[in-house]
Amino acid sequence: MSTEIRSARAEMKYARMSAFKIRDIARAMRGLSVKEADARLSFAPQKSARLLLQTLRSAVANGENNHSIPADKLRVHEVMVGEGSTFHRFQPKARGSAGPIRKRTSHIRITLHEMSPEEANPVKKEKKGTKAKAASKA
Repeated sequence: MSTEIRSARAEMKYARMSAFKIRDIARAMRGLSVKEADARLSFAPQKSARLLLQTLRSAVANGENNHSIPADKLRVHEVMVGEGSTFHRFQPKARGSAGPIRKRTSHIRITLHEMSPEEANPVKKEKKGTKAKAASKA
């Protein structure tokens, strides 16, 4: 039995938003199944969620088409958000001077791993003491 982990990844480069703003949403995605991450990002109101969702769906498509991994067996392994290049613009100011405006960009990389059979179909464990409480109430 091979222990090689099949994975898929996607990158979005030069996304027009600062990496600081995207990292806030990206932290919440790590370790989630693709289905759950997609659901959370779909209803998040931030622009960064839309950028991450686009990259996530691209990674899922890469996994299905390039590696034949079904989407329901993928989970988010890694979300990296790095700083891209910065566009420098200038805002006119008083007395003929100008102030700098930095339009920041970022690079988003999402890596998905195939879940092991145990992760894909978790067995629910009964909590200790639940039967005793139910018996005492009856």
